Amino acid sequence: MKAKLIIAIAAVVVVVAAAAGGAMWYMSTTASPAVAAKPAPETKLTKYVTLDKVIVMLRRAPAEQSTHYLSVDLVLATTAADEKATKEQLPLLRSIAVSALSARTMAEASGMTVDQYAAELNKVFNANYAKENHLKPFSEVMVGKLIIE
Repeated sequence: MKAKLIIAIAAVVVVVAAAAGGAMWYMSTTASPAVAAKPAPETKLTKYVTLDKVIVMLRRAPAEQSTHYLSVDLVLATTAADEKATKEQLPLLRSIAVSALSARTMAEASGMTVDQYAAELNKVFNANYAKENHLKPFSEVMVGKLIIE
């Protein structure tokens, strides 16, 4: 009698375990896209090219007597294949950055965050490359250092 009871309990445990395993399998195959696996890491290594010491004299406000300057070091994210092309474009990029940044007054320049500077420069670079109908040899510009004096 005890042997039959132990066999019955073991059978119930096996059935419950099988049901739980089946439920887990079903949930994993019908998982929502939001719970999908992370994408594989990028295999291309990003290279970084620097554009140092872009110095700009800021525009004077109407009642302002002193001269103010902005100095920024830029970092351009590119690939190994485009690194040389990016370096060759540094004089052009310096000129575009000076044009974009020199239109600011001290009040405007000091009120901006580093992220806002990066976003503005990315926008200006994208517009210039689109206007000239050229491929941009870098993916984004970041601000490495910013000094407003």
